[in-house]
Amino acid sequence: MTIQENISLKPYNTFGLNAHAKYFTRIGNEDNLIALLSDKMLSTEKQLVLGSGSNILLKGDFDGVVLKNEIFGKEVISETEDKVLVKIGAGENWHQFVLWSLEQGYFGLENLSLIPGTVGASPIQNIGAYGLELKDVFESLEAIEVKTGKKEVFFKKDCNFGYRNSIFKKKYKGQFYITSVTLRLSRKNTVNVSYGAIQKVLTEMELEQITPKAVSDAVIQIRSSKLPNPAVIGNAGSFFKNPAINQSLFQDLQKKFPSLVFYPLANNYFKIPAGWLIEQCGWKGKIVGNTGTYKNQALVIVNHGHATGKEIIDLTEKIENSVLEKFNIKLDREVNIV
Repeated sequence: MTIQENISLKPYNTFGLNAHAKYFTRIGNEDNLIALLSDKMLSTEKQLVLGSGSNILLKGDFDGVVLKNEIFGKEVISETEDKVLVKIGAGENWHQFVLWSLEQGYFGLENLSLIPGTVGASPIQNIGAYGLELKDVFESLEAIEVKTGKKEVFFKKDCNFGYRNSIFKKKYKGQFYITSVTLRLSRKNTVNVSYGAIQKVLTEMELEQITPKAVSDAVIQIRSSKLPNPAVIGNAGSFFKNPAINQSLFQDLQKKFPSLVFYPLANNYFKIPAGWLIEQCGWKGKIVGNTGTYKNQALVIVNHGHATGKEIIDLTEKIENSVLEKFNIKLDREVNIV
């Protein structure tokens, strides 16, 4: 295991921010990780696990050790006529794994195509899109506890999954390093096209049969049209969560804003698209110094080339304040600030 010093993190975060790490090392397996956790010099340092760096915002240099997760591998644990259990290394690229699963005839992930990040990050965030969340296919994960170096297994019931949330974002934040994730996928050629945007694109494709691969293609087309490629313009995808509001506030806003976009939830709550709220406040496509919002999706904060973490944070605070003032809705950040 090689430990480097004063390493630029620009290649390792999709915002393209030129922050530096005091120490940097690559974790290729569980033994590497356990050895690092027991290292006397590094055990006292702050630690940051990096997958693809697609869901973080670096405020500045990281005064600690960055662990680049490069635990790879895919293994079929069990398989029946209808179901298959697949164990995936936490460092695997999420989208590439989705494409691989489709090639193998393992279905159920197609709605989550083109989501940036690694497999290990997927349960932390409980990633979701177009009518599907990770929890819907999740079986278990393996993780190493920081304090003890012991391996633990977490099943679905242990993870407290919620909307873009899990036990690893709150109670166990920073206490475990996920090394693998096991998912329960389907062998049946069934699809989930409940989301209106998918139906629209599939109709335009004029297919004789709607397959999981076609759904994946439709999702890729939709996401590509809305979200910028981080290789071209720095960003971390959706910066804010879609807020859920109670019925009282919803009814009040409907009176004030007849064009209010919403989706009914359980228990008389309503989800309001954060992108719509931000756009109504005049932020869509706006450039502020070296940063701004994406021209096609106000929910995406972008780096126009030389932004700092502080510049991006300042912009997001202004956006949050304007939405709160106009709609009485507090936006919560989806991106982790480090």
